[in-house]
Amino acid sequence: MKILVTGGAGFIGSAVVRQAIAADHEVVNLDKLTYAACLENLNSVKDAPGYSFEQVDICDAAEVARVFETHKPDAVMHLAAESHVDRSIDGPKDFLETNIMGTFTLLQAALSYWTARGKPERFRFHHISTDEVYGTLGTDGQFTEETPYAPNSPYSASKASSDHLVRAWGETYGLPFVLTNCSNNYGPYHFPEKLIPVVILNALAGKDIPVYGKGENVRDWLYVEDHADALLTVLQKGENARTYNIGGENEARNIDIVTMICALLDELRPKSKPYAEQITYVTDRPGHDLRYAIDPERIRSELGWRPSVTLEQGLERTVKWYLENEDWWRALQNRQGVGERLGKG
Repeated sequence: MKILVTGGAGFIGSAVVRQAIAADHEVVNLDKLTYAACLENLNSVKDAPGYSFEQVDICDAAEVARVFETHKPDAVMHLAAESHVDRSIDGPKDFLETNIMGTFTLLQAALSYWTARGKPERFRFHHISTDEVYGTLGTDGQFTEETPYAPNSPYSASKASSDHLVRAWGETYGLPFVLTNCSNNYGPYHFPEKLIPVVILNALAGKDIPVYGKGENVRDWLYVEDHADALLTVLQKGENARTYNIGGENEARNIDIVTMICALLDELRPKSKPYAEQITYVTDRPGHDLRYAIDPERIRSELGWRPSVTLEQGLERTVKWYLENEDWWRALQNRQGVGERLGKG
């Protein structure tokens, strides 16, 4: 297939691009190259014959239409989004513009392209979203594909809106689509302001390791390469107009993630004092959802997919990757404003 991947220079998008190229697909990477994008994530495939790059804003209707007409993709995998919850609290406007209006612009271009080509059955618009659209869980229960939407942050509200737009374009105009909602991703190339990279890099720098509240918020952690594999599986095998929740089957409290990383660093990069002594509890984020957990039964039973990397394996791989790739994260840290923990008050 020839796949148009939006946001392909981002954390998850670049993992998708690398796996798609490895699986002999052609890939058109459309990315605006905002602060969180990093083309170095794609050094391993940048010279591959099936790879091409377009620096385009998904809100630019003329340029998006040009990309469709120039490259003639068989499918779209839409990952381009503003995705940092803290940033959405302090500055929601960019999230609404990119995640809602950008998705609208992309849907319009895809619909025009699909219609002009005679509405081929093979075409598919795959919208990649988050489990945060479902809101928060208590101490038990899991999100299913039928869980009502109840987003609690500007970020999750913007992603919920984009989910509804995709479904509406399918129902109203017949645009073939699949939709996925995933749990928290982690792994190599994770942008340095997200939880796991912040813990690793602050620990190495001898800085405080910030933990919101008491660290009791629970997330289901999904290794990014597992997620990329799941997304390509859904694109090729998923039923039209169907939603699939993708989870890592790895629930853990934030404080447990932090202490596990500290223990790994004690082993892999020991120093005179345990890294856990740098843990500092900070004022909790406004509207901080208590717990996310995904019931993966649909994707497991219908498509035969389940994660292959345990949390322990994934964290060890991730910590080792950051220890071995200082040039990558150091360059990103030097960008203005990167690494700040926003939305604390």
